[in-house]
Amino acid sequence: MCEDAAMARKRKKKVFSAAQVVREMARERVGSPKPSRLVPAKKTKPERHKPTLGSLLEDQ
Repeated sequence: MCEDAAMARKRKKKVFSAAQVVREMARERVGSPKPSRLVPAKKTKPERHKPTLGSLLEDQ
């Protein structure tokens, strides 16, 4: 058995983040933000020209 596997690894210290502290304080005072919603896809642009008689006959 390897010696490294038997020893537990040390936890990495968390780096202080002022932005994270400000967000936590805001959540306590105001409450958590509403969950985001999916943005509906924009409609595709309509064709710029009317279909010609030839293209209409080809489709049928």
